[in-house]
Amino acid sequence: MVRSDVRGDGGRPRVEEPGERGGGLGSTDGSSGDDGSARVPEQRGRGGGRQGGAGGRRRAGTAAPRRRRRVLRWSATVLAVVILGTAGAGYLYYRHLNGNIKKEELNLGDTKIAEPTPNAAGQTPLNILLIGSDARDTKENQKLGGARDTFGGTPLADVQMLLHLSADRSNMSVVSMPRDTLLDIPKCTDPDDGKVYAASSRAMTNESLGRGGPGCTVATWQELTGIHIDHFMMVDFAGVVSMADAIGGVPVCVTDNIESRDSLGHGSGLKLEKGTTYIQGKQALQWLRTRYGFEDGSDIARAKAQHMYMNSMVRELRENATITNPNKLRRLAEEATTALTVDPGLGDVAALYDLSKELRKVEPARITMTTMPFTYVGARVVPKEGDAEKLFRLVREDIALDGKDAKKAASEEPTSDDPAAADDEIGVLVQNGTLTSALGAAPGRAHAVSQLLVGEGFTKASADTTTATTEDKTVVRYPSAELEGDAQAVAKALGIPLSQVEKSTNVSGVTLVVGADWREGDAYKAEKKDDKTPKSADALNGADKDACMKVNPNFTW
Repeated sequence: MVRSDVRGDGGRPRVEEPGERGGGLGSTDGSSGDDGSARVPEQRGRGGGRQGGAGGRRRAGTAAPRRRRRVLRWSATVLAVVILGTAGAGYLYYRHLNGNIKKEELNLGDTKIAEPTPNAAGQTPLNILLIGSDARDTKENQKLGGARDTFGGTPLADVQMLLHLSADRSNMSVVSMPRDTLLDIPKCTDPDDGKVYAASSRAMTNESLGRGGPGCTVATWQELTGIHIDHFMMVDFAGVVSMADAIGGVPVCVTDNIESRDSLGHGSGLKLEKGTTYIQGKQALQWLRTRYGFEDGSDIARAKAQHMYMNSMVRELRENATITNPNKLRRLAEEATTALTVDPGLGDVAALYDLSKELRKVEPARITMTTMPFTYVGARVVPKEGDAEKLFRLVREDIALDGKDAKKAASEEPTSDDPAAADDEIGVLVQNGTLTSALGAAPGRAHAVSQLLVGEGFTKASADTTTATTEDKTVVRYPSAELEGDAQAVAKALGIPLSQVEKSTNVSGVTLVVGADWREGDAYKAEKKDDKTPKSADALNGADKDACMKVNPNFTW
């Protein structure tokens, strides 16, 4: 392995397409600063330091040093360690760190997505949108990002990753969206000046950040995916470099020597030897921005490189306890709080620390990195029909993307703490929910299904024949916990999955709504779901240490 500290990253501006600005974290690579030089140091092992006294020998009678505990110190954990160790001064430092954190509103759109229903243990998933901004709003960001003519211009959200933490905290899924994705951006209102940005169709997703702030990017994701987003975290060029320096080296791999620069000056300036190299600081930013140099030279390859970096960072912190002394802890605390822009829900150290504790529960082997399935439309992409929605559904339904969710047979048995009454004592109101715009309502469905229930022994079942409603799937609803067992018994009698039994304040008793999926026949045919992650999502497991970026032969040295 090589531990590298390359600092140069090129200074020539790239040729831009009309209406496009490159050089973002994960964007089309523009000029990257300085003189374009790169220095690859000689190879050296990671264990070069000697133990014990002179010559690496331990004195007789001394105990062998303990192996450091494996830890995952995300930035917030570091903050807590520093604070707890400073006693009286801790409170003042706590206030100082809180003052570093920048905050923006969470959602600037009009549409609100309902929060997910808690599982049996009362737990809910956590969805966080990670945003990389290409803002050139400071001298440091300008130096790192290049493209000097865009200084102070409207920023773009050139990295967008949805981090999904499962309700039971057993697994984590990450979905990247290519910055060139064409989609509908909803109406957003700038919270600072009240400016209203009208909805826009077929716009590039990275433009959402410039329509009032990161809350518009959140609104865009929610509109597309139907996934409720709880928080966002945004970082710019300078933030990436400062945090990467504070964390320390992270191993990345390339199949051949690579130099990300072509004859026109396109490229991030990244220069690495074949194999594994430890990168940090500016070189970490170069890696995260590189497009020219990887095999297909696209934003898709860049997303994969970003996934590799994130997985490696988690493993490095977890396995080697990179941050081990108070000075490093304090530095990372400063850099993390200064680098981040978050929503108010994550706007203080305590909230970030609580989040870090939740994230630490997931082992690398249960982390799955993916890219939204896409189809090319010219030089841009759109969500791939079928596959993209399937990936979003898996996240919405909290199904692990690594395929390791155990499907317990007992999950299809009644689980209510309150046992069901006798079948002939359960009152059931059956409604016709088969109404669709294309087919209208299937006549007589409420009566037909109520008679099926009577035949199964539910003699108090009756049909609501007043109106027809719209329900995509057949569902059994109940108003309170003491009727949950009764509702589950009704579902079981008709072969309706218990996942389609739900509590609702809109009903006064057990209510069966016959949906558009049961327009005819006496037997309910439950939909057989395919819960496998689409191959087009290009999944990468967090424990994969053999992952290596393929290099374009035109960018070797």
